[in-house]
Amino acid sequence: MADEGNFSDVRFLTVSEVADVMRVSKMTVYRLVHSGDLPAVRFGRSYRVPESAVQKVLRDAVIDRRSDTA
Repeated sequence: MADEGNFSDVRFLTVSEVADVMRVSKMTVYRLVHSGDLPAVRFGRSYRVPESAVQKVLRDAVIDRRSDTA
């Protein structure tokens, strides 16, 4: 976001949509939001997550390349 106060071009996703994109449960998304690992905006009782935040989390995800058999 170039301008922190301008949300006109930000696409927000629901928790269900984030769970589908990340292929995790909704509870996992809530845990990520509550821990601060996934930024979100609260509207009433529901959360909306910027699509760019989801992309960043997925891009920055660390893959454990160690093998249990090595």
